Amino acid sequence: MTQATGNRRSSGMIAAALIDDIKTGDLPVDTPLPTERELCERFGASRPTVREAIAQLQMQGYASAIAGHRPRAARPSLDGILRGAGDLIFDLLGDGEAQAHLEQMRQFVEMGAAREAANRASAMQLAKIQQALTRNGEAIGTREFAATDIAFHRAIVSVVGNPVLLTLHDLFVSHLIAQRPASPNAEALDRTSYQEHAQLHAAILDGDSAMAIEVMDRHLARAYRARLKAAVGLNDAADPDSA
Repeated sequence: MTQATGNRRSSGMIAAALIDDIKTGDLPVDTPLPTERELCERFGASRPTVREAIAQLQMQGYASAIAGHRPRAARPSLDGILRGAGDLIFDLLGDGEAQAHLEQMRQFVEMGAAREAANRASAMQLAKIQQALTRNGEAIGTREFAATDIAFHRAIVSVVGNPVLLTLHDLFVSHLIAQRPASPNAEALDRTSYQEHAQLHAAILDGDSAMAIEVMDRHLARAYRARLKAAVGLNDAADPDSA
């Protein structure tokens, strides 16, 4: 472990030294970080500086926060990094604008995934898409429909074989669908979504990448507009004076 020498250390320097300890194994993953007092003595720093350094470790994924316990050394994960980035996006842009940008990103990702699935999905991947579609149809009108909707789209994105895209899909699509406003016509919307899923599945089976892209584009655009209309309808119902 690097020892402090000379001037008092800044929080960034302390965080960098601790990250180096974790990377080299001097501070094994899942072991508690040294106490604040020990870190103050080691780096010749104040408690506020040490606490800021620990916060930096947590933000970068090198420390896990556990209520009532000392933070433990950790290694950043793809999920953790992207989840933190997602939180920052919503903090910076606000929910409305962030959701619109995420919808646009989702559209680009899934249109590309639909093309790839039509062009090169393996027999195993096609079987998984078929299974996801069957479960989606069985869930129409139930609480499970949203989860089966996500699973169907995930099966298509999985064909690409890109873990970054798949993790983004898991995080952002789950968030977008969780934000769907309630609709009095939920079962009808479920049926429409399922029918579009079936059309997409047929295009993929036929190896028709142009049709797969067209159906996916139309499907996601319609779903987004439907959510916007449902949100406006709910606001109008809550405010009888709204236009």
